[in-house]
Amino acid sequence: MSPRALRGPVAVTAVAASALAAGLLVAPSSSAAAAETRIHDIQGSTRISPLAGKQVTDVPGTVTAIRAFGSSRGFWIQDAKPDRDPATSEAVFVFTGSTTPSLTVGDTVLVSGTVSEYYPGGADAGLQSLTEISKATWTVQSSGDALPAAFKLNPQAVPNRYAPDAEGGSIEGLTLRLRSYALDRYESLEGMRVSVADAPVVGATNTYKELWVTAEPHHKRTARGGALYDAYRDPNAGRVKVVSLLPYAQHPFPVADVGDELTGTTAGPLDYDNFGGYTIAATALGDLADHGLERERTRAQKSDELSLATYNVENLSPKTAQSKFDRLASALVDNLASPDIVAVEEVQDDNGATNDAVVSAGATLRKLTDAIAAAGGPSYEWRQIDPVDDQDGGQPGGNIRVAFLYNPERVSFTDIPGGDSTTPVKVVAKGGTATLSASPGRIDPANGVWKDSRKPLVGQFSFRGRPVFLVANHFNSKGGDQGLDSRFQPPARSSETQRTGQATAVNTFVKQLLATDPKAAVVVAGDLNDYQFSPALADLTQGGVLTDLVTGVPRAERYGYVYSGNSQVLDHILTSRALRRPDYDIVHINAEFSDQSSDHDPQVVRVRP
Repeated sequence: MSPRALRGPVAVTAVAASALAAGLLVAPSSSAAAAETRIHDIQGSTRISPLAGKQVTDVPGTVTAIRAFGSSRGFWIQDAKPDRDPATSEAVFVFTGSTTPSLTVGDTVLVSGTVSEYYPGGADAGLQSLTEISKATWTVQSSGDALPAAFKLNPQAVPNRYAPDAEGGSIEGLTLRLRSYALDRYESLEGMRVSVADAPVVGATNTYKELWVTAEPHHKRTARGGALYDAYRDPNAGRVKVVSLLPYAQHPFPVADVGDELTGTTAGPLDYDNFGGYTIAATALGDLADHGLERERTRAQKSDELSLATYNVENLSPKTAQSKFDRLASALVDNLASPDIVAVEEVQDDNGATNDAVVSAGATLRKLTDAIAAAGGPSYEWRQIDPVDDQDGGQPGGNIRVAFLYNPERVSFTDIPGGDSTTPVKVVAKGGTATLSASPGRIDPANGVWKDSRKPLVGQFSFRGRPVFLVANHFNSKGGDQGLDSRFQPPARSSETQRTGQATAVNTFVKQLLATDPKAAVVVAGDLNDYQFSPALADLTQGGVLTDLVTGVPRAERYGYVYSGNSQVLDHILTSRALRRPDYDIVHINAEFSDQSSDHDPQVVRVRP
């Protein structure tokens, strides 16, 4: 007999009973039933349950949603009789492991089990915990009951300030201040039904069927409808991820781009995970309003302008589908107007992620340049240096590196022998001007700041008889940093130390160039994996030797990457003083779209050396 058909207090559900018999669940001790425990008693007014690790018995609640897929199945219950303390959540997730609970939304149940704190990604990940009831048994008292009203997330409900400052310590023991901090407001709603109305999409649908919306529709929006992240202190508190608990066959997940909108109401329990933080596990999805975001095109360079671009092609190898090569080629030709020089990042070796001794990338670059020519672009030539096997980070076996593509009809490459994976390039004075000891060459490759990271590639080019120096970069990633929604506030950015060291190394090299020739035309470009307001960029531009061009565009256009609903800057082009009045453009073709050929937007600058 189905538990949802029962009325009144009954025995353990059939599913739970079989689990008990199999030893999968632990029955509550009789002593736990001495006093009535309600959900707000379990949740408490801080992030950690005052009952963590203890048995609870017959906790009442109405089933508001069921997660019936994956290895983290279970259901949410919410108390229909809340207390008067808004800091105590009135809902909790009941974890059933890989077993789908035989319940129906609207069932009123009594749940017994062990209160636990679950840390997504493990405790060492630094994220906040979810209070759960595990090893659970339950009884169904009634069915078809009304659900508690959803709490409306909007600018009045979500404070602009994101998190309390615990000087890097944990905020777990702090009493929640709902009107002061967004993270406290969300914690007070953990597991409860929440809703957003007419929500702008600020993070496009990804391959995992997730998207991001904002509950603050007028706060720091980009020119194209995203949520602009341009200061550590303001990570856009209204951002929440949306996933669906509805069957995809009957309710296809919306395929949305940034700037679109989920009209009507999107509602469900407020969840939390390690791939986006606070999340609406939707039992009701708004309708998608397609606002028609279009991919941008930059103008062509004039005959006396040198056009340089940077593009992270995201783990490109001969094993990559031809369709991606074709799309990258089309973007370079049609959207970027066939730049004279392109610094490309994440070029993998000739057999991709196969982890062997192969480090060459000629096949990868040939396939890319052939695709560009087939798309009507120039016959690009390339220069690069093979890394030492498995020493430059990235996908194991992929041996990613940076490389130059250049159009020999517009620019020439000054080949100077001697460059290899381990020999540092030097600045050489020659007749009152600067040149390189090797071109292409690598900057200080033995320096510890490049451990497990890509080494910068320096090349000397000639345009209309004028030498131009290009430094292509791919600094170390943010892997290992604590998330914006970490339980440690402010979150530690451990990866920053290595990037600031890398920035200092490149800055030192540029200073050597300019000390030899103050009028040297120098361009530093690539995926620096950091923001324009970061310490790394401060170190890279130290002494005024370089200008970060992103700081010169209108504020609402300063982004080329979208992460967890935040439009931000990771890629940069910087120029020396000799390159006056550069015409710089971030060409938005990827990051805001559900259909991407890379997760980065390319950038281009036109200069007159």
